[in-house]
Amino acid sequence: MRVVMAASEAVPFAKTGGLADVIGALPRALHRLGIEASVVIPAYGSISTERFQLTPTEWTLQVPVGKQTVTAGVLRAELADGLPVYLIKADQYFARDGLYGTADGDYLDNAERFVFFSRAILALLEHLGPPDILHCHDWQTALAPVFLRFDLQRYPSLEPVRTVFTVHNLGYQGLFWHFDWHLLNLDWRYFTPNWLEFYGKINYLKGGIVCADAITTVSPTYAEEIQTPEFGYGLEGALVARRQALTGILNGVDYTEWSPEHDSFIAARYSADDLGGKAVCKADLQATVGLPREAKVPLIGIVSRLVDQKGCDLIAEVAPRVLRKRVQIVVLGTGDPKYREFFQGLARKFKNRIAVRIGFDNALAHKIEAGSDIFLMPSRYEPCGLNQIYSLRYGTIPVVRATGGLQDSIIDFNPQDGSGTGFKFAEYSGTALLACIERALQTFRRPATWRALMRNAMAADFSWDRSAEKYVELYRQLMAKRNP
Repeated sequence: MRVVMAASEAVPFAKTGGLADVIGALPRALHRLGIEASVVIPAYGSISTERFQLTPTEWTLQVPVGKQTVTAGVLRAELADGLPVYLIKADQYFARDGLYGTADGDYLDNAERFVFFSRAILALLEHLGPPDILHCHDWQTALAPVFLRFDLQRYPSLEPVRTVFTVHNLGYQGLFWHFDWHLLNLDWRYFTPNWLEFYGKINYLKGGIVCADAITTVSPTYAEEIQTPEFGYGLEGALVARRQALTGILNGVDYTEWSPEHDSFIAARYSADDLGGKAVCKADLQATVGLPREAKVPLIGIVSRLVDQKGCDLIAEVAPRVLRKRVQIVVLGTGDPKYREFFQGLARKFKNRIAVRIGFDNALAHKIEAGSDIFLMPSRYEPCGLNQIYSLRYGTIPVVRATGGLQDSIIDFNPQDGSGTGFKFAEYSGTALLACIERALQTFRRPATWRALMRNAMAADFSWDRSAEKYVELYRQLMAKRNP
């Protein structure tokens, strides 16, 4: 079976969020199951030619975008296991510092950039030969299934290809005004509510949902949630209409990178059988961020985009009360200015209680996972989430809201029988969050119970191999429908 993964980012080449982690790991897990997998991403100007060996190919792609034909090149690189990565080179679209925009906002030509990229993916497949499965991710590649359905005469060799479209976050849809429709080279009859039209705009994500052979989300609970008005962002009707094609598959994590047994960023290695290194990591984290080295004070870690979706409004509501207890908090992230200013203000008011680092720092993220006692993730919604799963492996107990992948990956602690891997609350309110944090703090004060809970968490297995098996089964079902 041949599977091509198409996405706008992939670790280690380019990353803004969890999508890149998935694209860097899932193809390798598929490969371990005997699947011939490869990846297609843009050749961004931010990808270091010194760090990565990017080999030019002799292929030239002719890509229609509106009335023009754009000529593009193809570079080749490899993932860690030698799997091929094809990078579409078109400097007029991708030779920029940012992937999607700047600090001032999205690039004004994103509609054109990702029409081009979706068309270029298909042009590349004509060179590679049709795969069994084209697996597209998020709005930036959502038009590829659309073009295969509505413009197949341009790509006749790709008729056998079955398409899978994964929604990583329904909140980001690729919405553009209708004046950009000419870029797609599609008949206006597809600009209707049944297809790509969405309240007068073009909705790229909707196109993937209505046109792909199968749709997946990154957790089973999120697949159910997005069929409701609360979580559907206006697309719940389209998703309900295609519910027979919709599956939720929980993301895995890469334990070669996120595991305290062999993490190169942390001060000491440790495991469920030998937790001694955890205390060393906590002291190192406290020293790194300038907090007092207090072994018995519970340390709460937050690694997050500082936005409403991640529950920052709830954290802002309860943080002053939490900090008046005997706790420490370390925050790493970037996002809305109001939350950056809020956390920085807390750090000035509660010196020696909270440390705040604005920005992205991969090494510090690892240190926070290893050195914290509790990891806070009270998301308003969470398609999957990765940090709560990383936290489990590090014995850093998650406090989460029971939504999406947080609901699917964390088992609420039961003090009666000692079962569970973390603490969950359901109601989206500061009162519910505060009560959940208090439950965690009370349990932390019972060291033997807490150590048992840590070992429960560290025993949880969310490796990519388990998730990849479910994808392979989905691919096989699609191929069986193609070849009855």
